[in-house]
Order: sequence, then C-alpha cells, then structure tokens
Amino acid sequence: MLLEFEQPIVELENKLANMKALAQDSEVDITDAIKTLEEKIVSLKKETFQNLTRWQRVQLSRHPDRPYTLDYIYEITDDFVELHGDRTVKDDKAMVGGFGSVDGQTYMFIGQQKGRNTKQRQERNFGMANPEGYRKALRLMKMAEKFNKPIVTFIDTPGAFPGLEAEERGQGEAIARNLKEMFMLKVPVICIIIGEGASGGALGIAIGDKVLMLENTWYSVISPESCSSILWRSWDYKEQAAEALKLTATDMLENKLIDGIIPEPLGGAHTDLKKIAAEVKKQILKSTKELAKKSVEKRIDERIDKFSKMGVTQ
Repeated sequence: MLLEFEQPIVELENKLANMKALAQDSEVDITDAIKTLEEKIVSLKKETFQNLTRWQRVQLSRHPDRPYTLDYIYEITDDFVELHGDRTVKDDKAMVGGFGSVDGQTYMFIGQQKGRNTKQRQERNFGMANPEGYRKALRLMKMAEKFNKPIVTFIDTPGAFPGLEAEERGQGEAIARNLKEMFMLKVPVICIIIGEGASGGALGIAIGDKVLMLENTWYSVISPESCSSILWRSWDYKEQAAEALKLTATDMLENKLIDGIIPEPLGGAHTDLKKIAAEVKKQILKSTKELAKKSVEKRIDERIDKFSKMGVTQ
C-alpha cells in the first residue's frame, strides 16, 4: 500500500532502481549519479517524515504492513506461550496474551491483534475486542500478579467492539473493571501504543506505570473520522478533526498524557521490524529496571497520581 505523501519518494526509488539496472547492463559509469540520487532519497525521506501532519501519522499508524502485537511478541521473546479464554464466554481472538521471556525475565504480554488478510481480519474482528477480550486480559493480569511477573500491554485498536451483543454482555462494565483493577496491580505495568489507540477500547489495557507511544501512532477519545461525522455530519473533515484532536505522540507527551516516545525507523515501523522491535525491547527492559527499584506501594500511589492529574488545569 502506497500512501499519498510517499509518492515522490517511491518515484525517486524507482528511478534509482532503473539507474542501477542500466549500470549493470552497460559499461557507462554512473556511480556518482547513483550516489547523488541515494542521498536525495534519504534527504527527502527525512524531510517528509519529520513534517507529517497529524492525519498523515494516523494513516501511517494504519499501514497494513505495520507490525502488530504478535509480531513484536515473537520478535522480542524467546519462548512465548499464548493463553486463551476468559473462563466465562469464549476466547476473544482480538485480544491475545501469554507469558514470554526477554533476556531471562518472564513477562505477561497482552495486546490487541489485527489481521493481515480478509479472513484474519474477520477472525480478529479488526482488533476490536468484545467484553470477553477485556475479561481475558484482566484474568491474565491477575495471573501475572499472582506469580509476580511484570506486565507489558500493546495497544492497537480502532476501539472496543460496538456491536449489540458486546453491549448485552457488558462492554462498558468490562472496560471499567479493567481500569479499576489495573490501578491496583502490584506488579510493574508497561503500556505501549503500537498503532491506533482509540477510546476506551485502548484505555481498557492502558493503565500503567509507564505509558509509551511509538513515533507514528495516535491516542485519542475518538478517531478523526468519527469526530468529523459527529461535528460536520461528514467524514470529509477528518484532517481538520485530526488537527483539533491533537492525537499524535508529540501532542500526548506535551500534554503529559504519556511518559515517552519510541522512535521508529525512517519511513515507519513497517520498514524494519527487527529495528523497531529492538527499540521496543530496549524500552521494556529500561522501564522494568526503573520500576523494580520502587516498592509496590510507591508504584501504585504514583500510578494513581499520574492518571488523577491528567486534564487538571490551574
């Protein structure tokens, strides 16, 4: 998938590929021209991705090749064991979780999972969890607490599933209970937004000691399209809505709603899974080390204080 703002870059990359092919097929030395074009491509990439609009970052967060929760888990863990079911209704495929080791330390990993193709997207419900998904997540958090293992959550959802059956099974109650219980977890909790962070569907697994966002992600009470449809009765104003919502990682950090930003490879996380996974792993280990120095009581108090201060103005 090619995003509109990437078109000039792709055109230059195609031109570079043609020049390299020409260099192989002929005896003409165009090494200098190739080098100049390569430098121009790097320069254009830096200029483009450093000056993305908020809507463009939303588009990038939804890139179909972008790494999802299981991509990160399998890349950074040695022996991930997925656990299933909420012990009440069923196993929600939109929410995944289980134990995995990172450099000898066992973690409980939990996150929303999207699909790569039509069949997978239907199976994963496009990353929109039902109440049983949030109840499964809470069950796994409580299990991690029982065995004194840190928790890492990966947030990537357009929202909790808004269907009638979800409401009938208590969608609001399930998310609200997660919020309440996560504040009181005795183990370190690290939350990372890896794609879309929309509404209560994201917040339901995002109450943590450390809340981090990847560089090209968004976090907001509502998506730009939905905001546009409510305010202007049309999706045509989604770009203006994105600007007004101030939903990027930079905006969130400036408003003290998150604790840090994880830089992505030039061009986005989908361009280099190993590089972005290594950066995520580094941040997880760093945060774990910092949080391990604090007592359980201090971690819980600071967690509650952090979220209590959000939105308060003098």
